[in-house]
Amino acid sequence: MKIFTSILSVIAVILVIYNFTKIDFNAPFGSESIIAFITMFAGLCVILLLAILRISKRIEKIQKRKS
Repeated sequence: MKIFTSILSVIAVILVIYNFTKIDFNAPFGSESIIAFITMFAGLCVILLLAILRISKRIEKIQKRKS
């Protein structure tokens, strides 16, 4: 699971960086830039959800060790 979440996190970071380069700062609310913003936001959400998953698995592991 750790390898899976790490790979997905790397892919999400690459996606965020790529979409950041696609934003036109002269017209940030143009059609291309809006799509890039939405995709960047989705990538950041994935990173956040994977971090929550990793933390919850770590807590679960600690709880099993205490029992």
